[in-house]
Formats: sequence, C-alpha cells, structure tokens
Amino acid sequence: MAEIRRSDIHKPKKKRKRVIRWFMLPLLLVLVSVVAYGAHLYSKAETVMKDSYKPVERDSKRASVNPFEENISVLFIGVDDSSKRQFDSNSRTDALMLATFNKDEKSVKLLSIPRDSYVYIPDKGFYDKINHAHAYGGVEYTLETVENLLDIPVDYYVKMNFDAFIDVVDALNGIEVDVPYTFTEQDSKDRAGAITLEEGVQTLNGEEALALARTRKLDNDIERGKRQQEIIKAVIKKAANVKSLTNYTSVIEAIGSNMTTDLRFEEMTSFIDYAVAGTKMNSETLNLEGADSKINGVYYYQLDEVALEETKTTLQKHLGLIPETDLVTEPETDNSTVTDAGAEPSPSY
Repeated sequence: MAEIRRSDIHKPKKKRKRVIRWFMLPLLLVLVSVVAYGAHLYSKAETVMKDSYKPVERDSKRASVNPFEENISVLFIGVDDSSKRQFDSNSRTDALMLATFNKDEKSVKLLSIPRDSYVYIPDKGFYDKINHAHAYGGVEYTLETVENLLDIPVDYYVKMNFDAFIDVVDALNGIEVDVPYTFTEQDSKDRAGAITLEEGVQTLNGEEALALARTRKLDNDIERGKRQQEIIKAVIKKAANVKSLTNYTSVIEAIGSNMTTDLRFEEMTSFIDYAVAGTKMNSETLNLEGADSKINGVYYYQLDEVALEETKTTLQKHLGLIPETDLVTEPETDNSTVTDAGAEPSPSY
C-alpha cells in the first residue's frame, strides 16, 4: 500500500479556544417551518435565503437529487470565524455535523465529527485533522473529506459562523438546558472568565448557551459533542413552541446574514415534514468512537476503525444505499507508515 503522508503542522503561538457552531440543523428546521405562520414570513425567508445561496462545484455530488422524494444528507459546517475574527476565509471548521434524512421513516440521524479526527484529505493526498480541510480548500475540501471518511454521498451543505448563534437563541428568548457542572468560560468577545454558569436546569441566553457549548475544561471533545446535541434538542423544542411572528422574523434575519448553503429555498421546504414533528421527530444522535493519540508530537483523535465501519453501515442503511440486512464487515488492517510532509503548507491559524 502506498505511503500515507500528513501535513507538517506548525505550533500556534497561543492556542485559542474554539467556538462551537453545531446549531445549524435546528435553525434550518425553524426556517422552513415558518410557512405555517403566514405568507409574510415565507416571503421574507425566501428573500433572505436567496442571498445565502452559494453552490459549490464538485464532481462527487449526486446528480438530480430530489429532497422531496429521496433520502438525503446535509453537512452542517461551523467555522472558526466571526466579526471579531474578521471572517477569515481560510478559517478551520470548529464543528462538523452530518445529518441524514429518511423520507419514508421521517427520521433523522445526526453524527458529530470531532474536529481533531485524524482522517485522509483526498484533495491534499495526506492525513491530517479534519478541521484543517476547510483551511486548505474551503467547503469543497471539507465535503470531499467527509464523503471519503464515511463512504456516503454528501448532498448539501449549510455553513454558518458563530455570530448567528447568540442572535437566534436570544430571538427565541433563551433555551432551557441542564448545565452538568459549575464552570467559568470566556464570552463571544474572547474575554476570559466573562461567563459563569451554575450546575442545574435553567434558561440560558445566547452568550450563556454559547459558553456551555464551547467549554471542555472539565471533560473532553466527546462529552462536549454530546452536550451540543442536547442543546440542539433544546433549540428545536423551544422553536417548535414559539408563536410570535416577531421572534421568527428575528431568527430568519440572524440565520440569513450568517449562513451560506447550496440548498435553494424551495428545496429547504422539503424539511417541513421533519420540522412540524417538533419534539416527536424520530431522531437519533451518533458519535464517532476513538482515542487520544499523538503522531510526531501532534495531538489527534484516532478513530476506532471497527466502530467507524459500523457507523458507515448505519448511515448507508438510513440513506437506503444498502439493504437493511447487510452485515458490517471487519475493516482491513492498515499498516501504512505515517511520515511528515514537510513541503506541504500549514493551514491558516
């Protein structure tokens, strides 16, 4: 087997805390569900989303996918930028979530992909952290990398920066969540110790919800991913019960000014069946098992190959790509050598 290479990653002068943006799925569902509240909101949403439409040219995209009639997948991309960070186009992804939608079951599977996962980046030809794919080649490289990792087509993407998060949660007048422990975290302006939350069930505003989503001082990325999924459920629950047109108008504006996607507005309306289900929606959250590791002194999250194969099969079945009776096969052992790729450029930090 050919030698596998990885990038030569330089050490940043100061490690920055990353902001988590994994909330794109509930926002999309909220957006398309506004049709139930009148023509005015529908028209406004349609106008806003036209400005957010940014198709990506790539050979791997399935042709003629119809979200109204077929099972589809959507990659939700949260990027490490904001107005404070001047929207750097070479930013890394801070969160990746893949959602698969099954039309017959009206079900959704949501997979969190740890940002430090050690994966092959096809367009570069070497292994690296998955969050570096966006720094190397934007949305296109990220889509290709996820498709290669999970062995499924990624039909659409939704990309957001974190500025939308606070606005959306505040537009919903906060969300109710169970804070697992007392902690202190920086705020959206990177001011250290600005937010302190106590353990227990409570209603959080945008800044507080962001602090809960970003912290990992007392646990790790996997537990943080699980918290993010719980907050997604809290956003969906609150949005399903919001009846105010003013609230929905604010949500739409927050989404539209901070999002790009290759979903046309008319394609987004295919999600209405999922959105109106609210808390009764048949949904399942998935996580990628693995372990901490270091390669040439650099930290990575090494994915468990057996568990990865099981996850691939689960997603393939949910999309109807393989029969439900197919069994998971043991992956081949990869004895390839990992070496430095000194000539390769490092991602922009």
